[in-house]
Amino acid sequence: MATTPTRRAYLSATAGLLTVGLAGCSGDSGTDPPETGDEPSETESGTAAELDLREANVVGVGVESVDGGYRFDVTLYHDDDGEDGYANWWQVESRDGDRLGRRELAHAHGTQEFTRSATVEIPEGVETVVVRGHDQTHGYGGQAMLVTIETGETEALRQGREPDEFGE
Repeated sequence: MATTPTRRAYLSATAGLLTVGLAGCSGDSGTDPPETGDEPSETESGTAAELDLREANVVGVGVESVDGGYRFDVTLYHDDDGEDGYANWWQVESRDGDRLGRRELAHAHGTQEFTRSATVEIPEGVETVVVRGHDQTHGYGGQAMLVTIETGETEALRQGREPDEFGE
C-alpha cells in the first residue's frame, strides 16, 4: 500500500529545493567558468602567500578572439572576509591607462580565487593590454597582468594604489 507523504515531509522537501536553487552565485550569465577551489594555489608570479590579499590581485587571464572583440577570463584572488568592502571590478586598459572595458562584481567572493568573464572591444593596433583589479576598501593595488592579445601571454606586474601607466 502506497503511503501519502506528510505535510512536514512535503514542506521539508520544498524548502530543501528552494535552498539549493538560491544557494548559487547570481552572476550575469551561466557561461562563466566555475569558481576554483578553496586552497591557495600557485599563481603566475609565485605562491599565493606572496600576495597581499587585502588587494584585488589578478592571478590569471585567458583571452580569446570572439565576435565583437576579445573574451577575457580573469581570475582574481582577494580576501573578502572580514572587510566592509570587496573586489568590486576588474578592467582592461591600454598600456597608457585608457579604460577599454570593465567587469563589475556585485558581491563578495570569500577567500577563494574566482573567475569572471567579459567581452571587450580592443582598438586596432593595440598589441598588449593591462588587466587590473580593484576593491572597495583599498582601490587599486596588488598584482595586475600585462597581456599580449595575439598570444595570450601574461606577465605579472605590481601596481600601486593609484592607476598607473605601463608604457611600452
